[in-house]
Amino acid sequence: MDDLVAFLILISGSVVGLLLIPFSLPGLWVIVLGIVAYGWLTDFRSVGAGIMALAIGLAFLGELVEAWVGFRFARRYGGSRRAGWGAIVGGLVGAVVGVPVPVIGSVIGGFIGAFVGAALFEYTKARHTNSALGAGWGAVLGRVVAASIKVALGIVIAVGALFAAVRG
Repeated sequence: MDDLVAFLILISGSVVGLLLIPFSLPGLWVIVLGIVAYGWLTDFRSVGAGIMALAIGLAFLGELVEAWVGFRFARRYGGSRRAGWGAIVGGLVGAVVGVPVPVIGSVIGGFIGAFVGAALFEYTKARHTNSALGAGWGAVLGRVVAASIKVALGIVIAVGALFAAVRG
C-alpha cells in the first residue's frame, strides 16, 4: 500500500510539475520533490542517489538555460543586456499580475510582461523604438523556447524516475 501511495505521489508530482512550467512556476522542482518523496517513502530502493542527483542536475540546467535563452534572444533581436534583465523581471511581474485571470492569465501575463520589460528596459537605454520593440519580440520568443526546453527536461526527468520506479 505504501508503494502505491509513493507511486501516485511520483506520478502526481510529475504531471503537476509539467503543467506548472508554462506558467513560469517551479515545475521542475515539483517533479524533483515528487522523486524525493517517492524515494523516501520506498526507502530509496529503486530511486536512489544517482537518479536524484541526475534530476537535481537537470533541474538546475533548466534554470540556467532559461536565463541564458532569455538573454540570448533579447540580444539577438537587437536588445542589450539590460533588455535581458527587463525580460526576466517583466516576465515574472506579468505572470504574477496575470494570476487572477483563471488558468491562462499567468501565461499571457508572462509573455506580455517579458515583452514590456525588455522593450522598456531597452528603450530607457537606447531611446530607439525599433530596437526596443525588437528586444521585446526577442524576449517573447526566448520565453517560448525556454519553456519548451524546460518542458522537455521535465519529461526526461519524469520518465527517468518513473522508469526507475517501475523497474526497481
